[in-house]
Amino acid sequence: MTAIRPAVEADLAALHPVVERAYRGDSARAGWTHEADLVSGERTDLASLRALLDGDSRLLIALDGDTILGCVNIASRGDGLAYLGLLCVDPALQAGGIGRKLVAAAEATARNAFAATHIEMTVIDRRAELIAWYVRHGYLASGEIRPFPVPLDPPLSMVVLVKQLFDQR
Repeated sequence: MTAIRPAVEADLAALHPVVERAYRGDSARAGWTHEADLVSGERTDLASLRALLDGDSRLLIALDGDTILGCVNIASRGDGLAYLGLLCVDPALQAGGIGRKLVAAAEATARNAFAATHIEMTVIDRRAELIAWYVRHGYLASGEIRPFPVPLDPPLSMVVLVKQLFDQR
C-alpha cells in the first residue's frame, strides 16, 4: 500500500538517489519519464531538496513501508497559483499509479495549504508522451514556452501546462 506524506530532512538522503535514478543516467531508461537522453549530470542535490521543505513549498514522498518510491514538489507562487515540479517515481515502479497518486496529493496540498485555484508546471517540449500523460490528467498547454533552466547546446525549451483546481470539500 502506497502512503504519501510530507518529506522531512531525515528522508532526503534516501530520496536523492530515487530522484537521480528517475531522471538521469542509464538507470532512468528502465522507466518512461526520464530525461536521460536529453540532459546529463545531476538532477538535484541535497541542499536543493532541503530548500523544498521550507516556506511556501511542500515536498511530498510516496512510500511503501520505509522505502521511498517517488516524490513531487508543490509550491505556492501567490495569487492562487501553485507550481508542481520534481514529480518522479523509481523507474522500476513507473506506470503503476504512484505518479497519479502523487499528483493528486500535490493538487490537494495546493488547494488546502496554499488556497490555490490553479496549478502550473513545465515539461521539456520534446517529451510528447509525458505531456500527453499530463493532458490526460487535466493539464492543458498554456501556449507559453520557457527556456530550460540550465543553458544547454542545443538548447531545450519548457512547455507550460496549467490546470484549474476546483474545491473538493
